[in-house]
Amino acid sequence: MAYKNTLITGITDFLVLAILKSKGDCYAYEISKYITSESNELLSISPNTIYTVMYKLENEQMISEYSVLVRKKRTRIYYHIESDGEAYLKELQHDYENMISGMSAIFDSLEKGDTHE
Repeated sequence: MAYKNTLITGITDFLVLAILKSKGDCYAYEISKYITSESNELLSISPNTIYTVMYKLENEQMISEYSVLVRKKRTRIYYHIESDGEAYLKELQHDYENMISGMSAIFDSLEKGDTHE
């Protein structure tokens, strides 16, 4: 299933930023569980993959993090989308919409048997 991993890797930034923009500040495990449950378990992205994306996006100043004490000795790291992340999300959304439109056009052409030779 290498193709599946390649597709997931390509959309993880997009999903993480979209979730942070829509739901507000979240922690990595929460994002991972949200993706799994809301995709009816068709997409499953491990928390480790989410953490890797978070570190990358934080280094690029797309998101920031802060700690919250949730129990006496437990700290949870929350992530917040920054303005650069919102701008990048718009770019990703535009690219995604163009890709879907382009693929649909190709598949429609193939179904009709169009040839442009």
